[in-house]
Amino acid sequence: MIEVRDLVKKYGDHVAVDHLSFTAKKGKIYGFLGPNGAGKSTTMNMMTGYLASTSGEVLIDGHDILKEPEKAKKHIGYLPEVPPLYMEMTPYEQLHFAAELRGIARGEREACVVQVMQETGIEEMADRLIRNLSKGYRQRVGLAQALLGDPDILILDEPTAGLDPLQITEIRTLIRRLSSEHTIILSSHILSEVSAVCDEVLIISHGKLVASDTPDNLGHLLTGKETLHLKVKGKIADVEAALKTISGVQQVTAEQEGDLTSVNVQLKGRQSTGGQAKAGKDAQQSGSDAASAESRTPDAAREAIFYRLAEKRLPIYEMESAHASLEKVFLELTEDETEKEAE
Repeated sequence: MIEVRDLVKKYGDHVAVDHLSFTAKKGKIYGFLGPNGAGKSTTMNMMTGYLASTSGEVLIDGHDILKEPEKAKKHIGYLPEVPPLYMEMTPYEQLHFAAELRGIARGEREACVVQVMQETGIEEMADRLIRNLSKGYRQRVGLAQALLGDPDILILDEPTAGLDPLQITEIRTLIRRLSSEHTIILSSHILSEVSAVCDEVLIISHGKLVASDTPDNLGHLLTGKETLHLKVKGKIADVEAALKTISGVQQVTAEQEGDLTSVNVQLKGRQSTGGQAKAGKDAQQSGSDAASAESRTPDAAREAIFYRLAEKRLPIYEMESAHASLEKVFLELTEDETEKEAE
């Protein structure tokens, strides 16, 4: 786990990182986004111990990165945008060399190198010169190097930069597979990539954290409301009548498409109810109760819609959420900085 607490970095009068705080937990992939000059790279350098903070602290599995650098860095695997590889070496030689630098015992190095090559799918390239590998395979070698010593935390800077679509898909799949055993923080300028692979997104602007949530929830951030698209088997009048009785529903618009009714349902703004919607048997006990008491959040409203339409014997063929893209949210939250870049 990574804990960033009230982190500040100043260069003279310029504040690059301004009292930044967040926590990254094991088993999740975090996307770290920000315009050029927002403090993203500075923050990543402080998190990995390459740069000292002006104030605040970074804890890596409980170890302060500045006060206990050796203990903290043993838990970190770092992949910079351009992996530090020796072109005249083979992946096998590079990884053995890196394992020695990392302090892995001589008797354990061979097994460790073989394991990370298997994890990253580079066994067949083990004896080729790195200079002859594609960029995608060089990224894999860099990622294998970051995995040496089985660190708890992986910090990946632009891991898919310059890769073709197939290579991007392969690296994305690999990162997803690794996330079950590691905390992963990655930065990327490809917002669709972050949206596809990350469980949570951190957006910084002017060195401050301006948003932190799941990609889906960030999509609702601009309006505070959520719209659902449904296709329901039944007549418009019956579908509208059922949906309009749910307290979490603000507006219903529908049109008939043969035997199906296509419906847009706008939910009311997200509210904190101090608890989560009921599920399972509790929610099934009463469709009416679910529609009233349990529809005060969008998640609960979706559940209430399901049970209400089921109660009225109106089968749901499709239900999907429509929200602003991550790109739109990013541009909205960092508008002044992106305008400066354009100038």
